[in-house]
Amino acid sequence: MTILFLVFAYLLGSVPSGYLLYRIKEKKDIRDLGSTNIGATNVLRLTGWKLALPVALIDILKGAIPVYLALRWFPEPWVAYVAGILALIGHCYPVYIRFKGGKGVATAVGIYAVLAPLPLLCSIAVFVLVVALTRFISLGSLTAFFSLPFFVWIFLTDIEIVVLGAATLVLIALRHRANIARLFGGTEKKLGEKAA
Repeated sequence: MTILFLVFAYLLGSVPSGYLLYRIKEKKDIRDLGSTNIGATNVLRLTGWKLALPVALIDILKGAIPVYLALRWFPEPWVAYVAGILALIGHCYPVYIRFKGGKGVATAVGIYAVLAPLPLLCSIAVFVLVVALTRFISLGSLTAFFSLPFFVWIFLTDIEIVVLGAATLVLIALRHRANIARLFGGTEKKLGEKAA
């Protein structure tokens, strides 16, 4: 039962919402456009908020649902932690579209909305502050998830969720490698700039 549930968490995380909704609306493959990413930020730059918001909401739910169900259905908390990280891996490397997925931010938000809502709110405040000062969504995302393990430790002192937060940061940083290079190179697009 546990293994089947964890497979479900990965498969749910793999649902490529940005790819599907953009394909339905624009009849194009979002992986060929803009940053080529299937996440809400690329959808935002290509089409605007009306499509980006449902993409972000679905991606958040992909992280929240398996963690919430695991906490209800299984007595061992590790199942929820593993389900969360598998949903995140599914979003970043979705089996349905040849493992070319998103960068994991919205799905990670869903995970911590269930596991650690107060630390997540603090990290969201960091995100808002960094984006307000720099207009770089990628920098805000990286800074927010860098701060998350510290906020978890301050408010929850739960070492397992701290480790999960660190693993989340590593995965999100890996998925943002190109953004990090563009930030250092001065070519990263700012909030409000349209994709090519």
